Amino acid sequence: MIKSGKEYVESLRALSPVVYAFGERIKSVADYPLFAPHVNAAAMTYELANHPEFEDILRAKSHLTGDVINRFTHVHQSVDDLVKKVRMMRLLGQKTGTCFQRCVGLDALNGIYLTSYDIDKKYQTEYHQRFKKYLKFVQEKDLMLAGAMSDPKGDRSLRPSEQEDKDLYLRVVEKKKEGIIVRGAKAHITGTVNSHEIICMPTRTMTEDDKDYALALAVPIDAQGVTLIFGRQTNDTRRLDGELDAGNAKYGIVGGEALIVFDDVFVPWERVFMCGEYDFTTELVETFAGYHRSNYGGCKVGISDVVIGAAALVAESNGVEKAHHIRDNLTEMILLAETCWSCSLACSYEGYKTPSGAYTINPLLANVVKLNITRLNYEWMRLAQDIAGGIIITLPSEKDYRDKDVGRYVEKYFKGKEGFSTEERIRLYRLIENLAVGAGLPEAMHGAGSPAAQKIMIGRRGNIEEKKKLARVVSGIKEDIYFQKIVGMKEKEYFAQILRA
Repeated sequence: MIKSGKEYVESLRALSPVVYAFGERIKSVADYPLFAPHVNAAAMTYELANHPEFEDILRAKSHLTGDVINRFTHVHQSVDDLVKKVRMMRLLGQKTGTCFQRCVGLDALNGIYLTSYDIDKKYQTEYHQRFKKYLKFVQEKDLMLAGAMSDPKGDRSLRPSEQEDKDLYLRVVEKKKEGIIVRGAKAHITGTVNSHEIICMPTRTMTEDDKDYALALAVPIDAQGVTLIFGRQTNDTRRLDGELDAGNAKYGIVGGEALIVFDDVFVPWERVFMCGEYDFTTELVETFAGYHRSNYGGCKVGISDVVIGAAALVAESNGVEKAHHIRDNLTEMILLAETCWSCSLACSYEGYKTPSGAYTINPLLANVVKLNITRLNYEWMRLAQDIAGGIIITLPSEKDYRDKDVGRYVEKYFKGKEGFSTEERIRLYRLIENLAVGAGLPEAMHGAGSPAAQKIMIGRRGNIEEKKKLARVVSGIKEDIYFQKIVGMKEKEYFAQILRA
């Protein structure tokens, strides 16, 4: 089935997760005001899938059942699937101006699908078949998954098994005939409170000593022993002060991250997809990361389309839209954003089929996408700040604008060019503040892994040894064997002949 946005929201009301925010237990995620923007953004992943104009991008055909499903529950079966995925990311970024949260779960599905196949091939386990049954369940119910990779980590200089507190990484504490008991936590997990399920993966390469931490599993969001503690965000309580001050009141900012605590949670074997196979943790981490990093040239560029439009409108409202430096800044913003988009498309078009039958992206280019985002996103947001001016951090509040005594002064003195009302200008300035000053910046930096992680992968995948061979041949240090095969003589003999002629 494919849920509508309304059906998604209603489905949240049927769940009973243990959620805390601001020191209180939240009774209904769907009805809590501070969660509303995150719920609305996720709902768009459902709503647009039911819109005829966007069906081709947001729908796919399940390779397991042949049914039409939401693309956020799909395992990629072609290069076209990979390309449509990033097109979907850009579209949703344009429509919401924020993180719509479902991509982490999507990438977890794909990463575990590939890795469980490889584990079974080596160890004759049953993880892949279990996972395919779980995937059918997710597709049939059109579920939103909170992809949970990051652990609290504690002392980063120590491995998981070396930590003083062994629970700083999620681990198995007991194995039973029916399943396993897990304890620990996952931190900074996007979209958790408004998801249906949590799907966990290891956060790093594990050794044999760390095998209790080599886990991939799924649990319902309201499983016994699971507690969610919602994270604070920049200016989050502005949502309670009216529509204008939030900047993007309907969809918020970033993904509503939370700490997930697992207090001796039982997981039946049919929901366990890795348990102790530490030698496959690197594969799962890198496969998931590649998928996830490829997204950022889609979603963040979609958001850039919104901020570029806002910056252009602000300039127009100020009467400076034709100024050379304004046009130059806007052009530069477009150049930077489309560069990242090009990387995202490239890593998708360079994707390939894996032994599991599913397709994955080009891992080198996927890391290039994300590393570019960590730099260029900051630059196009800086240019938006430049165009908008200091007013984005000095505007009076909405309460002052609506005040019966001083509201008329705000209306009068913040008026701009004819054709723009004062309220329209305030909305644009607050939107730029939300996008270019708020929590979206560090999210673009650290989401899908911090810059050092991408540099490590680029260094590994960049094939410097092959480039050294090329330099030796072109410089004449070493002969080109292909040249001899094509021309029929060695390079030195050929060029000597040419020079004599």
